[in-house]
This record gives sequence, structure tokens and C-alpha cells, in this order.
Amino acid sequence: MLGDRVSATSAHAETHAEPVRDPILDRKYPPVTALCMVSLALIVIGGIYLSAHLPQHVPLGPAIGLLVASAALFGVNVFLLARVRDFAWDRFFEVGKWSLLAYAIIGAMIEYAFVRNHVGGGALVVLTLSLAVFAVHVPTLVGFTVARYYDPEDELQAPSGPNGDHQ
Repeated sequence: MLGDRVSATSAHAETHAEPVRDPILDRKYPPVTALCMVSLALIVIGGIYLSAHLPQHVPLGPAIGLLVASAALFGVNVFLLARVRDFAWDRFFEVGKWSLLAYAIIGAMIEYAFVRNHVGGGALVVLTLSLAVFAVHVPTLVGFTVARYYDPEDELQAPSGPNGDHQ
């Protein structure tokens, strides 16, 4: 576990001159979290902007600009993440798919509220696209964070329960 490694590293540092380097913590990654948060902020600002103008006519230019900027930044983020070698992609997708399911449901509920309140036309299109972009951000963040700190050796060393399953 990560806590065990930190404790072991601290204990080792007290008794030796050089601290033990943890390869999991030393890996270099692109700034996935920072880029995703900026992109998420742009999409949320666009959604708030649109929602604040409803039910009156909404000037779509700023919201479309924020949507395009957010989607472009997210695309760059995905491109940079796809280039990472020795990444726990299986863990990323295992965690990300369940987060995506949850955020797809959240996005659908928000979309339902807009449709139920008679939002239509260009505003509904931009809001729908914004919700789609929003729904992939958090699963990407969650999947990346879990996969980033995943160490297959932890599963091999985990204590087994009475039926041989990991706890």
C-alpha cells in the first residue's frame, strides 16, 4: 500500500543517509490533472453562462467559444495521456468506465431538466454538447489518478481473506 511505502521510506531515511526512492511516485506524467481541471472549469463557466440567461434569448457566442476551448484542451490532454508508456491502462479503463456511467446518468438528468423546462434551439444544442464534455472529464480524472498510483505488486502482496480473496 502507498501508506506502507511512505512509512518504510521514512523509517529508512531515519537510519540511512539516502532516502529510498519510490518508482511509483517518481514517474513523470503530463499535466493531466491540471489540464483537465482547466478544461472542466471552462465547460462549467459556459454552462453557468447559458443557464443564467434562460429563459430569455441567450447569446451563444461566448458559450460556444468556451465549449470549443474546453473540448480542444481535453483533446490535447487525451493525446498527451495516450503517449504515456508503462501506464496501468487496464486499471484506468476499469475505474473510468464506472465513473463514466455515473456521470452519463448525471448528465442525462441535467439534460432532462433542460428539456422539461422547454429549453430549445441553439441553447439546448450547446448545453447538450457541454454536458457531454462535462461527463467525460471526471471519469478521466478519476481513472488517471487511480492508474497513476496503481502498483501491481500491491495486489500480489495483499493479505488474503479466509476464502483466498483479497481484502
